Amino acid sequence: MEKQIDFLAIGDVVTEPFIRIKDAEETCDINKEHCKLCLRFGDKVPYESVEVCRAVGNSANAAVSAARLGVNSYLMSYNGNDEIGKGNLEELTHNGVKIDLMQTVNGMPSNYHYVLWYDVERTILVKHTEFPYAFPMDLPAPKWMYLSSLAANSTEYHEQIAAYLEKNPSVKLAFQPGTFQMKLGIDLLQSIYNHTEVFFCNKEEAQRILNTENHDLKVLMDGINALGPKIVVVTDGMNGAYAKDTDGTYYFMPIFPKEAIERTGAGDAFASTLATVLCMGKTLEEALMWAPINSMSVTQQVGAQKGLLTQEQLLEYLQNAPEDYKIQKI
Repeated sequence: MEKQIDFLAIGDVVTEPFIRIKDAEETCDINKEHCKLCLRFGDKVPYESVEVCRAVGNSANAAVSAARLGVNSYLMSYNGNDEIGKGNLEELTHNGVKIDLMQTVNGMPSNYHYVLWYDVERTILVKHTEFPYAFPMDLPAPKWMYLSSLAANSTEYHEQIAAYLEKNPSVKLAFQPGTFQMKLGIDLLQSIYNHTEVFFCNKEEAQRILNTENHDLKVLMDGINALGPKIVVVTDGMNGAYAKDTDGTYYFMPIFPKEAIERTGAGDAFASTLATVLCMGKTLEEALMWAPINSMSVTQQVGAQKGLLTQEQLLEYLQNAPEDYKIQKI
């Protein structure tokens, strides 16, 4: 392991087959919200194709994103001692992610999810193996830590991470809560929120976390900010992204325009790119300019990692960006 870890992603790693289906339909309410994927019940439903994506998941995607951008990147996660786990390690290594902090657990299955790909969206069937999480308190302090999805038995693990951050105040935390972390609630994760440098979620997640139906993005960012995070970033799908900086400045950043093929990993690409650019020592404004480009590029490929860009590729997009691709103070 290198003396200095620049970017350490922490969270579950998973293998996901992408199953493309067409013989289905989408039903939504009148506002095009609360959509459901409908398949014929009790029948054989044909699928078009399947593509297996190894070593994915919020944190694994972030680790690959950082490595692709040229940052020294590690993933801390768990695999079972099986072929799926071995495949995950091979894929991470192939993508330039350091695996020194990966652990293999005998007798437990590696995480394996199923992605139903319909039109440009995906529905994921998830099951997180409850690994025996334990944080190495003697770990040399990384510059940045990126925390995301973990299983439901990870409460104590979060407490250990919070204690480590208390002991190592130089470490900056990027927090992108997953489903189970949001279910754990604010009280159980208050120490994590308190140590967060930059927080990521989408608009609906912000409403869920704050238990509000308010749609005002400034109000939502203020609410998350009040929980502890210094910088708050809230994405709103095709409507763009919003951010509140440490000095109270609010920003709006539009998407980078290009029609999507498949949107899995777009949010991870956005959040991880922004965190990586901050890790490079750049400003939030610069990070907001970079992040939608990687997010757009990911939607041009199947899965969350194929479309992730190198720094050179991303800067070329930025140089040739449309005139209206600009950050706005709001």
